[in-house]
Amino acid sequence: MSTIAAGGAVTRKSPMRKRWVYLQNGHEAEASTAAELSRTANLPLIVAELLLTRGLRTADEVDRFLHPQMAQLVDPYSMLDMSAAVPRVQQAIERGETILIYGDYDVDGTTATVLLKTAIEMLGGKVRFHVPHRLREGYGMRDEILETAAAQGVRLVISVDTGIRAFAAAAAAEVLGLDLIVTDHHLPEADPVSGHRLPRALAVLNPNQPACTYPCKHLCGAGVAFKLAQALLEAHDAERARTKILPSFLKILAIATVADAVPLLGENRVFVALGLEGLRRPVNAGLRELMKAANLDPAQKPLTPIDIAFRIAPRINAAGRMDIASDVVELFTTREPQRAQELAEKLERLNTDRRETEAGILTQIEERLQDPAFEQARCIVMDGTGWHRGIIGILASRIVDQTGKPALVITHEEEASSTNAVILTLNEVKGKDMLLSIDQQEKWENNNPTQPRQTTAHGSGRSIPGFHLLNAIETCHDLFTRFGGHAHAVGFSLPTSSVSALRQHLESYALANLPEDRLGSPLAIHANLPLDRITPALFTWLRRLEPFGMGNEEPTFAAQNVRVASVPRFIKDKHVRLRLAQGPRAIAFPAIGWHWAERIRTMHIEQDSIIHVAYKLRENDHPEFGGLELEIADILLAHSD
Repeated sequence: MSTIAAGGAVTRKSPMRKRWVYLQNGHEAEASTAAELSRTANLPLIVAELLLTRGLRTADEVDRFLHPQMAQLVDPYSMLDMSAAVPRVQQAIERGETILIYGDYDVDGTTATVLLKTAIEMLGGKVRFHVPHRLREGYGMRDEILETAAAQGVRLVISVDTGIRAFAAAAAAEVLGLDLIVTDHHLPEADPVSGHRLPRALAVLNPNQPACTYPCKHLCGAGVAFKLAQALLEAHDAERARTKILPSFLKILAIATVADAVPLLGENRVFVALGLEGLRRPVNAGLRELMKAANLDPAQKPLTPIDIAFRIAPRINAAGRMDIASDVVELFTTREPQRAQELAEKLERLNTDRRETEAGILTQIEERLQDPAFEQARCIVMDGTGWHRGIIGILASRIVDQTGKPALVITHEEEASSTNAVILTLNEVKGKDMLLSIDQQEKWENNNPTQPRQTTAHGSGRSIPGFHLLNAIETCHDLFTRFGGHAHAVGFSLPTSSVSALRQHLESYALANLPEDRLGSPLAIHANLPLDRITPALFTWLRRLEPFGMGNEEPTFAAQNVRVASVPRFIKDKHVRLRLAQGPRAIAFPAIGWHWAERIRTMHIEQDSIIHVAYKLRENDHPEFGGLELEIADILLAHSD
């Protein structure tokens, strides 16, 4: 892997460096392997090079990649503990036991709840679910929820997208006489108290647990829940499950898989490819209404992972960020079109609220980023009072995008010392166990005071490649009341009085562990592709690599010493259209640069300028000037490298 420092890309306010990172190292052995794969799999050489970067090395692997199908689903019993989980669920169904599904408040957790709830109810089971409130309960399983369930006669609890580190909750379940099945995809972590690697449970379904040989280690939480549903449904009627039920489940699972940003390789690629195909004909009333709210018409234009990530997932996530995520479960399980429309419209309003709240806080943050202290900082720690906790992770991502630096966003909140969630019983809300709305809870707390309020800081962080954010905050673990995460994202709480110490510590740590030349936004270059090698046939081959997403990114190509063949044409003073030519044939391709108008002017790019360009290949379907075109990812002036 090699890199080139680049300086052409800018944010709205100032230039932002990009580092071109070439994913192909150009070694002779790699070139030989690509040539052999091109020959044996009958591929264009550049397609073979792209597939090698995805870990595909044989013609058989390429064939499976290019032709995803239901037969490629992995046997669910190859997941450790599946043989213990399935009989217990079957027993609960036969005995008429009520099963509690304990979910999570994001897209992955809510859709996992929907999938497993639907499967069990199809088999005649009785299901309740609990999706925690992001602000009132936070992530993870809580003892009081289990206590309420046990008191109401529940004897089996199944967690989805959570539970792998729920040691205390698992111990509480055991004391309460509850059988616990954990389905989760997060990495196990030893209990600091007991030293156990896994919670005590009847079964733990997680491909990342020790001794589990399940081949696809990157399932999302809904993917793991789906495997349990698959085993249950196939045990009842394998033919019907494979031909009708499971394909319909892939529509929801595709949304979860894309939204959770897991690699779209192996079984995940099957989920998404077939799920997207199914989404062209949505039957579920909630799905139809959600697409309508997002102005998506799959009958006119097939959905893509980008549609899911930027139009569907934010609306689902808005429920958990701004109100109660239980609405999502109801949206996808209701059979009443009118109710589905009401819930989809509510999610649309919540998403609008989220965007407006985010924009208001982001304006404050952007103004503060101009302060020299933040401009010079190696790691940005930004805090404010009353910022909505449900969106601080999004705000941290925005700062990383604008600055190319790791960032933590912290909100200071007044809260009661007691953080117990307020739960309604089964009889109080249409037979469902769900949280009160925020307004209702505040009214309840005003009428039922607990202890004096105190100020606590809650934070969320995002990082850049090469800077392990969890390792960074672990070096000052004594500052936090709780924290967790991974290399790229963390969440935490700490006393307000400790924020200044956190800022100082992380800045010192970043100065010691994050070289200045690693700052900036990396731009992965998948291959060099001179413009005179672009053909319609190649574009057709590239389309066969879809669906694109994490681990199977849409290729970004680079071309050097490209001539700007015409005067730049600016669109609405924001965007720019260029014509670019290269090579002996000197064919000029149209190129579009979204939000590149200011950058083109700043770089003094004009007709006959010579540039290096990073681009993605597009097809413009306009009836008058359609055809292949380039979408600009970055530009370097040729004389400046």
